[in-house]
Amino acid sequence: MGVLENADRASSGAATDSGGAVPAGGPYAADPVLVVMGVSGSGKSTVAALLAERLGWDSYEGDDLHPDENVAKMAAGQPLDDDDRAPWLDTVSSWIVEHAMAGVPGVITCSALKRTYRDVLREHNVVFVYLRGSRDLLGDRMAAREGHFMPTSLLDSQVATLEPPQADERHVVVDAGRSPEDEVDDVIRALGLTPVG
Repeated sequence: MGVLENADRASSGAATDSGGAVPAGGPYAADPVLVVMGVSGSGKSTVAALLAERLGWDSYEGDDLHPDENVAKMAAGQPLDDDDRAPWLDTVSSWIVEHAMAGVPGVITCSALKRTYRDVLREHNVVFVYLRGSRDLLGDRMAAREGHFMPTSLLDSQVATLEPPQADERHVVVDAGRSPEDEVDDVIRALGLTPVG
């Protein structure tokens, strides 16, 4: 389990516990939007759906917001470039902004591989949940899944593009490869969130 990093919170004088987690009453505990990020095959969809279910929050599958041209390009084994991703990131950002303005917490998936991509999504209440996995784990998972437009051949391009979140970005690092329930427990504990029920 990684540590939550938040330079903004530190500069505001808000305290964190020794594990680096956001305290339950902290400035980002109310109505956050969690962006579950990482390379394809890291388990974003599964973890995001379970997080939303456990918390009773809105959720959305970010891949469903890709323009048709992007889906066709990836299905043909061609990696997306920055120009391809720009309209998609704007659409994901709109979902985040809509929830932030309404004060409604939510969970959305988005690979968010580069810092510049995350900059498009970064609202005051966004926390990135980075699912970190080995190349072998990701490849095995991609090979095993059915009906997804992202072929295994694009994994290396995603790994090469990935810029993991840095210390000045609000994020939690979760080691993938364990049960989704354990991974979700880590996120809930790190962020001081309260499950429903």
